[in-house]
Amino acid sequence: MAGAIASRMSFSSLKRKQPKTFTVRIVTMDAEMEFNCEMKWKGKDLFDLVCRTLGLRETWFFGLQYTIKDTVAWLKMDKKVLDHDVSKEEPVTFHFLAKFYPENAEEELVQEITQHLFFLQVKKQILDEKIYCPPEASVLLASYAVQAKYGDYDPSVHKRGFLAQEELLPKRVINLYQMTPEMWEERITAWYAEHRGRARDEAEMEYLKIAQDLEMYGVNYFAIRNKKGTELLLGVDALGLHIYDPENRLTPKISFPWNEIRNISYSDKEFTIKPLDKKIDVFKFNSSKLRVNKLILQLCIGNHDLFMRRRKADSLEVQQMKAQAREEKARKQMERQRLAREKQMREEAERTRDELERRLLQMKEEATMANEALMRSEETADLLAEKAQITEEEAKLLAQKAAEAEQEMQRIKATAIRTEEEKRLMEQKVLEAEVLALKMAEESERRAKEADQLKQDLQEAREAERRAKQKLLEITTKPTYPPMNPIPAPLPPDIPSFNLIGDSLSFDFKDTDMKRLSMEIEKEKVEYMEKSKHLQEQLNELKTEIEALKLKERETALDILHNENSDRGGSSSKHNTIKKLTLQSAKSRVAFFEEL
Repeated sequence: MAGAIASRMSFSSLKRKQPKTFTVRIVTMDAEMEFNCEMKWKGKDLFDLVCRTLGLRETWFFGLQYTIKDTVAWLKMDKKVLDHDVSKEEPVTFHFLAKFYPENAEEELVQEITQHLFFLQVKKQILDEKIYCPPEASVLLASYAVQAKYGDYDPSVHKRGFLAQEELLPKRVINLYQMTPEMWEERITAWYAEHRGRARDEAEMEYLKIAQDLEMYGVNYFAIRNKKGTELLLGVDALGLHIYDPENRLTPKISFPWNEIRNISYSDKEFTIKPLDKKIDVFKFNSSKLRVNKLILQLCIGNHDLFMRRRKADSLEVQQMKAQAREEKARKQMERQRLAREKQMREEAERTRDELERRLLQMKEEATMANEALMRSEETADLLAEKAQITEEEAKLLAQKAAEAEQEMQRIKATAIRTEEEKRLMEQKVLEAEVLALKMAEESERRAKEADQLKQDLQEAREAERRAKQKLLEITTKPTYPPMNPIPAPLPPDIPSFNLIGDSLSFDFKDTDMKRLSMEIEKEKVEYMEKSKHLQEQLNELKTEIEALKLKERETALDILHNENSDRGGSSSKHNTIKKLTLQSAKSRVAFFEEL
């Protein structure tokens, strides 16, 4: 009895100790996940769980986003999840997105998963037209997106129409030109074919390297007013704070890099910026909502921290990640080289096989032709032999007739005719018989010569027959070709070994390998700079090519602004544009902002 009571008490106490949970749905750029979270969990607990699930270590770029009354907000790490102003209806939904953007994607994004998530997010922003992208650059970016998804271009696989269901270009670009989907596909495929040999991560990085120089890349815009009440736009990004005209989100009017800003704060709807130079007055602006000020402050603090962090030595964790990334890149490069060698050997074997099949077919054709020639020779020889026999019989017959004529002549001579008339007639008949005998002799001689000629032709035909038989014998007795299994070429001794044994992976690096890899990376940088000029020329060619198909009346305000910037020579990089805006002193820029 006592044991049963103790058992029930133990069960009930265990039941009470089980923490209460709620369901959370996390939406990434390419997947959805659900987790059971404890009621007491803070934002950091949930965020760390998501990062561990994704295998993501570069966590400082990302956050969990949700929406409050059409305003974007981010989950705070030190606050309980359910204490945020989120819907309490389960599952509670958050979007796992990049909150902060790198200045240089190639140098800062280390993990492949980080690069992939940024690629998907930036691609979506370009397609949704949250980032303005010129038409010619849109085609180039689309070609890299196709390379990342489909791998190397293969005309036998990627036939006309294979991109029909893909969303690759902003609708604004498609509507701006009188071009069919087939025409767009043709231009995208032309560039896609040039990206042969690039792996998925390399194609995605090329996409980001081009996209990061777009004017609206990584910029968060907020509607503000200065002291005079002028409506402006505040842009917050990795480089600093930028002030825009509401009608022009491409080119800022003023910029303040993070290294010029000492302090940022807000009170109610008023935001205060304190420059690093204490001699310069603070400048203030007002936002539309208190909630917006909180978001601006979060983005400013995070971007400022990353800005300063980039200008310091990498932490031990980042150094380890970069070392691992270099090793992984070297391993993948070795693997790609091995696969490329195998592919080359396979293609060579296939070419050899095709060549042997072609030669075999040629030999069969030659044998067939030799057989036909032999048959024709045999038929010709038979005909000549038959004709020679007939001619010989005709010659014998003519000789017999000539002998009979001679006998007749002798008989006529023997029977002497006494009368002159009979004698005359007899002489005439003798003369005719002699003429006939002469003709018979000539015909007999001609037939004999013809028979000799036919015998000579028969001899030549038999000789041709003998040569044809000899050639056929040579063709059919040729040695067979070696088997079609080429022996793989041994790996050069300076290439590290790559062995897969069961489930274990063994990969040894040498110092020479890393030095060679570094040299290859430097070489790639030089090649990239050389290709940039060629790339710009291609972009200009495409722009010129499709310009005639443009519908001017469909140009948006951003299209017009971009064209004006290009006409003014404003095609320099985004970083150069910001540098030009900061050439003036911070004091003059603050004064200019106040007077806008």
